[in-house]
Amino acid sequence: MTPASHGIEIEASLLDGVGNAGAARTQPPFDVFVAEHRDRAVSLAWRLIGGDGAAAEDIAQEAFLRAYRSLHRFRGEAKLSTWFYRILVNEVKRYQRWRWVRQRRAGESVEEPPDPRPIAGDPALRQRVAGAMARLSHGQREAFVLVHLEGFSVQEAAHLTGRADGTIKSHLHRALRRLREQLADLDPSREPAP
Repeated sequence: MTPASHGIEIEASLLDGVGNAGAARTQPPFDVFVAEHRDRAVSLAWRLIGGDGAAAEDIAQEAFLRAYRSLHRFRGEAKLSTWFYRILVNEVKRYQRWRWVRQRRAGESVEEPPDPRPIAGDPALRQRVAGAMARLSHGQREAFVLVHLEGFSVQEAAHLTGRADGTIKSHLHRALRRLREQLADLDPSREPAP
C-alpha cells in the first residue's frame, strides 16, 4: 500500500463516521488524520507566516480544531486533506491580520524570528533566499510556497486560497521573476558582468 492510498483510506474511514446531518464523529480516525498531516501543516504555516515556529504550531493546532468542529459540514467536493489545508491557509491569513493590527496599535515594526530548525548548508545563502522570499508580496509568497515548496498543483493552490487559477499563475510568474532578479548572481551559468 502506498502512502497516498493509505491517506485516502484514512480519509474514507474518517468520513464513514460522519453522517450528512453531522452524526457522531469518530475520534480515532481523526487522530490518525492529525498524525498524518501535522508535520506538513506546521511546515506550511511556518513558511506562509515567515518563520515563526511557535505561531506555526498554534496556527496548525487551531486549524485542526476548526476542522474537527466543522467536519459535519464537509461536503466531499474535494479530498478531506485539501479541505483541511484550505482551513489552514485561512488560519494563516487570520493570524497575519491580527499580527498586523497588534503591530499597528503598538507602533512597532516586527522582525522575523530566526529559524529554530537546524540549518543545513550555507547560512548566508539561506539568509539571502529568505530575504528574497520576504520581499515578495503576500500573494506571490503564498502561491510560491504552496506550488513550489509544498507541491500543490496550481488548481489546488487556487482552491486553498480562494483565488482563480489565473491569479495563482500570475502570482507564480511574478514571484519567480522577482526571485530570479534578486538571486541572479547565484546562477553559476550566468556570465559575470564586464
